[in-house]
Amino acid sequence: MILAGDVGGTKVDLALYDFQGGSLRMLRSKKFPAHGYPSLQDVVKEFLSTDDTGEKVTHEVVAACFGCPGPVKDGHLKLTNLPWELDARDLSKILDIEHIFLINDLEANGYGIAELGPEQIFELYQGDKSALGHRALISAGTGLGEALLIWNAAARRHLPLPSEGGHADFAARNPLEIELLQYLQTKVGGRVSWERVVSGIGLKNIYEFLRDTGKAEEPSWLRDRMQSEDPNFVIGTTGEDGSSELTRMTLEVFVSAYGAECGNMGLKLLASGGVYLGGGIPPKILKTLQNGKFRDAFLDKGRLSPVLHNIPVRVILEERTALIGAAAYAEARASELTGHSERIASQV
Repeated sequence: MILAGDVGGTKVDLALYDFQGGSLRMLRSKKFPAHGYPSLQDVVKEFLSTDDTGEKVTHEVVAACFGCPGPVKDGHLKLTNLPWELDARDLSKILDIEHIFLINDLEANGYGIAELGPEQIFELYQGDKSALGHRALISAGTGLGEALLIWNAAARRHLPLPSEGGHADFAARNPLEIELLQYLQTKVGGRVSWERVVSGIGLKNIYEFLRDTGKAEEPSWLRDRMQSEDPNFVIGTTGEDGSSELTRMTLEVFVSAYGAECGNMGLKLLASGGVYLGGGIPPKILKTLQNGKFRDAFLDKGRLSPVLHNIPVRVILEERTALIGAAAYAEARASELTGHSERIASQV
């Protein structure tokens, strides 16, 4: 069996996989609150030693991979939102799993895309579906993650490369965004990154900017909901159904900025293989993503606009893509080291 993990700032999502007919098959999974455990190994030990009813079990795990936020260097990572320091070699000894790998969470998502079926992806803009080439992955969730999926023509597969592109400088493109940039510079005390605009953090920032500068009114019922519920859920649902002008405008500013950065990635990579929108936000705002604001900003690249017209844009609907990718990576790397492939063996 393969153990896969998606490690976030607030939760750890773990799953066990095997292969059937060459495809990954999930056997069981469970989410754990990260702050309830002193270390990742404590979470993993609990998952592997008990089933969903609390009964003792044993699992024979041949390889494991954990997708984690932040840069991984030589199998080592220090998480920014948790007091955990991870080392693949130490985890291997402690958990008694011979092959353990740590990779960036966006890298895990990149490996997961190749495992997804058509029903797990929403085609936002078709582009040239037959084109091969590099892909870009831009995931808007709690933060903004970006990865490059480099096309290897000889191996006929994509190699995901992680980046911290979400922390690059936000580029305002029009008077409203210039005003937003100045507002955020005052709010954060200096430099503004793309993550401050295109993420869960960004949704709330845009909302407060539009409210505080009088661009749209905040009715009392909306103020009450923003204080008592998850603000991003409120913004997303009321913006999508049109019940609030303030949240509708918030989503439009958000998707326009999102489209601009996706277009930037499309140009930088010449991403003929497609631009993929990952993270938890895009599947929840599909109506706004289709209203033209995203597309206009995506294509608004002056003389280079024609380069982007044939690039497909797709939304990842599968919330476990990082887990799936971590499992695929673990099997592939373990098979390279041992000469035995669980995936190939399942096809016999």
